Amino acid sequence: MTLDPILSEVRRVREAYAQQFNGDVRLMMNDLRKRHSESDRQSASREPKPRRKVPQIERVP
Repeated sequence: MTLDPILSEVRRVREAYAQQFNGDVRLMMNDLRKRHSESDRQSASREPKPRRKVPQIERVP
């Protein structure tokens, strides 16, 4: 099986980024939020999908 070079690069970059923060997800999220706020790029948001109705199961006493 051949390795996809793009996936290999993404995984390498992801691992290097995680190592900068010792794998602490909170620190990574804080950094990403800071980078986003400093960026001039716009975010897109969507309306949440409506919840689907789940049929209720009748309980037998």
